[in-house]
Amino acid sequence: MSLFVAVPVGLAMGVVFGFLLEKGRVFEPGIIVGQMQMRSFVMLKMFLAAVATGAVVLAVLNGLGIVKLQPKAALYAADVVGGLILGIGIALAGACPGTTLAQIGAGYRDAIFTLIGGLAGAVTFSYAEPWLKTTFLGQGQGKITFAQILGIPYWIGALALAAALVAVLIALELWRPWRGEIGRNADGDLDAPAERPSGPRVVPAE
Repeated sequence: MSLFVAVPVGLAMGVVFGFLLEKGRVFEPGIIVGQMQMRSFVMLKMFLAAVATGAVVLAVLNGLGIVKLQPKAALYAADVVGGLILGIGIALAGACPGTTLAQIGAGYRDAIFTLIGGLAGAVTFSYAEPWLKTTFLGQGQGKITFAQILGIPYWIGALALAAALVAVLIALELWRPWRGEIGRNADGDLDAPAERPSGPRVVPAE
């Protein structure tokens, strides 16, 4: 794919992603923090749906020979430590790397500081990565996939994963319907009381 094609395609995908992110309310700090506190499962449902969809698409494209898999190395210690750091940051900031720009666009001014912190962290990691690779964090078993471990074609494993995720998604939705999880004001605050006007309505004189 040439650069002139890749850039417009990337921009179009970004627009679609941002639109769906906003409509799904997953970018809101209340939704994100609610998920980290296990009070709301909207964010988990969105992620499960995205992973299941991606698994089906990759299964089809890989099965037809259109795309080639490029798995990353399995670094277990780095995954655990990095996941804990990321989770703590998400819980404290009420944002994750994929939602920060959406929050800024929606008017959350504190998300600007989250973006600055994320960029600073990325720069710091880029300088620290060569050293980190020499520690226990850089040890792993190389590039492996579950399909290789189970000895099955990738597309079969991907479709099985997608089916399992859809089953979990349906069970979550039956247990906690999404309409009851976004708050009365659709702001992610599950404990926010409904806003009611107090006192008589005053109409300003012209």
